[in-house]
Amino acid sequence: MSEKSLGVVVTGMGAVTPAGSTLPQTWAALLEGRSGIARLKQPWAQGLPVRVAGSVSADLGALLSTREYRRMDRSGHLALIAAREAWAQAGHPGTDPERFAVVVGSGYGGLGTVLDQTRALDTGGPRRVSPHTLTQIMSNGPAAWISIDVGARGGARTPVSACASGAEAIAQGAEMIRAGAADVVIAGGVDACVNGLTISGFAQIRALSTSSRPAHEISRPFDRDRDGFVIAEGAGILVLEREDFARARHAEIFGRIAGAAVTSDAHDIVAADPTMQRRVMQKALDAASLSGTDVGFVHAHATSTPLGDRLEAGAIAAVAGEMLPVTSTKSMTGHMLGAAGAIGAIVTLQTLRTGQLPGTLNYEHPDPAIGLNITQRSSTCPATAAITNAFGFGGHSVSLVITAT
Repeated sequence: MSEKSLGVVVTGMGAVTPAGSTLPQTWAALLEGRSGIARLKQPWAQGLPVRVAGSVSADLGALLSTREYRRMDRSGHLALIAAREAWAQAGHPGTDPERFAVVVGSGYGGLGTVLDQTRALDTGGPRRVSPHTLTQIMSNGPAAWISIDVGARGGARTPVSACASGAEAIAQGAEMIRAGAADVVIAGGVDACVNGLTISGFAQIRALSTSSRPAHEISRPFDRDRDGFVIAEGAGILVLEREDFARARHAEIFGRIAGAAVTSDAHDIVAADPTMQRRVMQKALDAASLSGTDVGFVHAHATSTPLGDRLEAGAIAAVAGEMLPVTSTKSMTGHMLGAAGAIGAIVTLQTLRTGQLPGTLNYEHPDPAIGLNITQRSSTCPATAAITNAFGFGGHSVSLVITAT
């Protein structure tokens, strides 16, 4: 096959986030600067050190059959709903099931079920444990459920790369197509970790914000007064296709995965190595045969932590310069962990399609240590290429270079 025939294009997107229950709802909220972050009012949250999160407000049970809802963990619910949105937008492309795959990453899998069923075991004994427990807690559960739903037999993979999981899934899906192993791949990420254990764990390492500001003002990537991230849940799913396959069926193409790079810092289980962040961005540009000057904007990983944002800012400046527009929509959604990189890819595609770049909410006071052109509010951005980053504990680093049609 020719190089063009093995190009990877995006024909469908789906999102379930704290900012909206669908991609159109999420996108409208991001452009309007509306935050999905709120105070946790549930009884289980009242004794926690941090009581702010980005929660999905949709009634997931109403969007799934009773059987589906009962058999899946919340991460499965979110992923399947987002996948169905993406699959519908792509027009349900027909292909040989053996050349149709699913790659959906997750940082923590069915952690909610682990906690619920551990409580059931402790309070009621073994007979109170659900017979669905084992399949609900599997990290590969979301990918498996999606593959069953659409009949994909070319593989159902699950990269587990902490907060880089969703972006790595997209990179893996694109590589499958470029290698000639698949024509269509559903790829993305999901996590559903708004619970006491995860919040307490991140609070113990001082990664979460403890600000007393109104909830919608707490996540403030790159701002001088940032003091930690806001945990969130969600799912982002893309339909990737071999370019000639998509064109032959006259599919609407929303953009291309022009280059991707996945690296490991081999440095520290938590702390990032800034030299590796520069390296992964440059490797992704090299894979796309582009340079930093070809990029119109960057959707940063930027979670709103004091050190993390500064390190990424230095990497962006080194690779693409200080004048490039940079944004982080985690200011409105919070940090969706394994879904974050996939949502970043979707935001990047939407910006390339529409020419509108969402701003970074709460960026009010420039940090002298961050010499970047941070976009404060939605603005016109007629770019043809962009970078989106995702970094995770364990030294996982992923950069995707996405181009317009």
